[in-house]
Amino acid sequence: MRPPRLWAQIVALLNPGTLETPGIRCMGPRPRRDEGGRRGAHTVPRRVQRVCRASVRGARAVFLPEASDFLCGSGSQASGLTQGLDGPIVQAFRDMARRHGVWLSVGVHERGPTWSEDGRVYNSHLLLDEHGEVRAVYRKTHLFDVDLPGVVRLKESDYTLPGPCIAPPTATPIGMVGLGICYDVRFPEFSQRLRQSGAEVLTYPSAFTLTTGMAHWEPLLRARAIETQCYVVAAAQAGRHSTPRGSAPAPRVSFGHGVVVDPWGCVVAQCGHGNSLALAEVDTGLVRNVRSSMPVHEHRRHDLY
Repeated sequence: MRPPRLWAQIVALLNPGTLETPGIRCMGPRPRRDEGGRRGAHTVPRRVQRVCRASVRGARAVFLPEASDFLCGSGSQASGLTQGLDGPIVQAFRDMARRHGVWLSVGVHERGPTWSEDGRVYNSHLLLDEHGEVRAVYRKTHLFDVDLPGVVRLKESDYTLPGPCIAPPTATPIGMVGLGICYDVRFPEFSQRLRQSGAEVLTYPSAFTLTTGMAHWEPLLRARAIETQCYVVAAAQAGRHSTPRGSAPAPRVSFGHGVVVDPWGCVVAQCGHGNSLALAEVDTGLVRNVRSSMPVHEHRRHDLY
């Protein structure tokens, strides 16, 4: 069985300054075997560290995709690879944030409370500060169950537990950051709740499929930015992922195109389909200006809806 292959698209947010969008090519990491002989993903943070060390200069925050620890094709494999938040994979990401002095948003799998009995996991989004401390944890509330005949069939709920709540926005050097994950972007009520709670930046680490990404990825992200008048940051898995033989009708392909959208709905930085890095400026002054010039939230008719 070939190991899962991850493409690392990274979105880094700079201090206010000139917008840059350089591209970086790096090799997709090949996970090594852990002590139990399974294919693990313990080298992923080490590979991403090299990208950060070479490229993220002047950045205050770095955003990595959903499932930055591993992607696989079956629930049993996911259960076997998943660690707790106190495990070595999360510790490696914490070390990376501390070593580079950046805030880090990263998607990982997390053992659920009943993992030892049923193997079920959470799809989690961690926000780490520049000291490597975990400042927020959000567990994905909307699970991706889709069956497009002849195109894609994925049922995340087979092995993933739905998260119990929305995490409140967290104060960071780039503003108040609200956490979502991938499929959450399809639910405007979710992003509105974060906006009402004070969010200025919404972030959706993702692994959109190629089919849905081509049709919906950018329109959804721009819509959420326009509706909430927030920045939207979405780092994304990209390319073909190896899966165990027989676990899926075809190898999984992720759309990529990690993106940053400003509160006016303009795409200000974007990755391509493969490995790349996008750098963008987040200006909370622009958030305030957009909201004051077009106060849509003050115009909402709570008496009607």
